[in-house]
Amino acid sequence: MDWDNQLPQSGEDEKEEGAPGWVMTFGDMMSLLLTFFILLFSMSSVETVKFKQLLQSIKSALGVQNVPEAGTREGLKMLDLEAEIRENAVDELGGMVQKELIKIKSEVEDFILKNKLGGKVTVRVGDRGTVIIISDMVLFPEGVASFTPRAKPLLRKLSNILKQFPYKVRVEGHTDNVPIHNSRFPSNWELSTARASSIVRFFITNGISPERLEAAGYAEYRPIADNRTEEGRVKNRRVEIVYLREDVKSKIKKRIAQRFTSR
Repeated sequence: MDWDNQLPQSGEDEKEEGAPGWVMTFGDMMSLLLTFFILLFSMSSVETVKFKQLLQSIKSALGVQNVPEAGTREGLKMLDLEAEIRENAVDELGGMVQKELIKIKSEVEDFILKNKLGGKVTVRVGDRGTVIIISDMVLFPEGVASFTPRAKPLLRKLSNILKQFPYKVRVEGHTDNVPIHNSRFPSNWELSTARASSIVRFFITNGISPERLEAAGYAEYRPIADNRTEEGRVKNRRVEIVYLREDVKSKIKKRIAQRFTSR
């Protein structure tokens, strides 16, 4: 017997084995997991508008109007995330509006200080917006809607503030509860409205766009003090120039939207 022929020849009949089949499956799974976590990370810092666009795309792809919150966790509870983003956006917008109203208030306070108008002009921020309150004795003689000599210089300087902050303002006339009867004004309604209109006309002649202005008269029906005392009646005879909160909010929303669309 030729034992040499029975022995395996070197390099012959030896087959090199490859990697086990499960390695490929494992590699594919790891690649998918990596992609999934990258997607989660990118979604955690996505901008509001882009997130909503992604949400709409998912809704369209699924062919439904609402992405479920539960059940196999479709969309990672995207409705909850969308609601949270919306709430955060509302809070952020409200903070920006309040900051702008306070900025207007600060400018008016400087105006009051420089012109020594303490006690005659005041300013506050409230639900309606920034409200500038001017005593009628600064602007009008008793019972008329024509200006005092010092009214026009004051309103001219105030119009510079209106130009600095280009939001809508409403000029409101207010009176005390003492009835007025004369040939020009049969009641406090006409007097309060005429005074507000006079100021609006003056602002227009000083370069304020008419589209930004409103005039309103409220007679004695929105008092801020007790009409039973002389001191209270003096406070109630006033003009209020209101920077409207809703318009400030609308303008800021438009500026935010323009920044997103320009990207």
